[in-house]
Amino acid sequence: MILFLINYLFNCTIGIVIFVEILPVKKQVQLYKNKLESLQRKHPWVFSGAIDLASEDLKDGDVVEVLDYKSNFIAVGHFQNATIAVRILSFEREEINQQFFDKKIKNAVELRRKLNLFRADNNTVRLVHGEGDGLPGLIVDYYNKVAVIQCHSLGMYNSVELIVEGLKNALKEDVVAIYNKSSDTVSSKVNANDQYVWGSVETPHVALENGVKFNIDWVNGQKTGFFIDQRENRALLGKYANGKTILNTFCYSGGFSLLALKNGAELVHSLDSSAKAIQLTDDNIALNQFENHQSIVADAVDYLKELPEQYDIIVLDPPAFAKHRDKRHKAVQGYKRLNANAIRQIKPGGILFTFSCSQVIDKQLFTNTIIAAAIEVGRSVRIIEQLHQPADHPISAYHPEGEYLKGLVLAID
Repeated sequence: MILFLINYLFNCTIGIVIFVEILPVKKQVQLYKNKLESLQRKHPWVFSGAIDLASEDLKDGDVVEVLDYKSNFIAVGHFQNATIAVRILSFEREEINQQFFDKKIKNAVELRRKLNLFRADNNTVRLVHGEGDGLPGLIVDYYNKVAVIQCHSLGMYNSVELIVEGLKNALKEDVVAIYNKSSDTVSSKVNANDQYVWGSVETPHVALENGVKFNIDWVNGQKTGFFIDQRENRALLGKYANGKTILNTFCYSGGFSLLALKNGAELVHSLDSSAKAIQLTDDNIALNQFENHQSIVADAVDYLKELPEQYDIIVLDPPAFAKHRDKRHKAVQGYKRLNANAIRQIKPGGILFTFSCSQVIDKQLFTNTIIAAAIEVGRSVRIIEQLHQPADHPISAYHPEGEYLKGLVLAID
């Protein structure tokens, strides 16, 4: 707050000094009259085409108030000169300060504790999941006392110090280091460096998922170092795995393979086109002292055309085939070909775990694509499980786009 001396008034005996408190003017965007419906339903995004007027000095990453066409307050959020122009942080008129981040992060951590995800056999958890936790543009993953931040907006990147303090306050003795891995996810307009922002540990760092050890390397690995969103689906595979032969395609660091081996699989083959990924898998197999495993460096699509042997279970967990709507048709064809080959090649009575993490492929479209693949092959296929992201990847009721992971477990006759 700045106090300005603006005037002196004198009468015959007393000089009076008047001070006026000048508060900083909030930066604002004002919306067109016909662009209010989604915000009235508490959707957390404002698209650039909805903005009529904006403060002249508005910069990427600024906190802005969102106003309706009559200049009434609607919400406050982070601005960015992009398709998603404002990511809403609150529909209340409140300061986006340390108190705000402390409250949001504490609420997110308490939910994970209620879900019993901090256990003796599990310390791999998503702590903050963007819109699902009321912090759009922010991901925080947790690996055995280390929190890894990934910012997807400049507003969140500019708030890293507040986020770090919020994590320390919420986790207390359960965190020893915090790493910021945002160089690939924030705008190229900033020179973002991946680095420790509090404490440090050596990588790879061993963490536990449902009793299985994993080497986690957030410095050199993909995303924040691991794909936590498949944790419960990997555990489900374990329930089917005993005595089975299993092919795990697009294996990355071998998550599905390790849970299968822990649960008595007779033989597991892990396949990835990346030799680096296969090395991660082999390292994790050795870390757990598992046997009955073989790694294969190959392209999954080509490999599935003619399998050298039949498997009881096949896992298809490809990377996103489409990240934008204009790629959706091509992605659907890719999913169809991949699943048709697996359905054609799997042993009679086999089980297929198949997934899509493409946000632009919704649950119904994915299911229809798998049905089309089954029709093409001509085998009897039954859906026995419908899978999705776990509870530590919550979906805001007002942001259905937050549901991105879809999966089916199929029985193939």
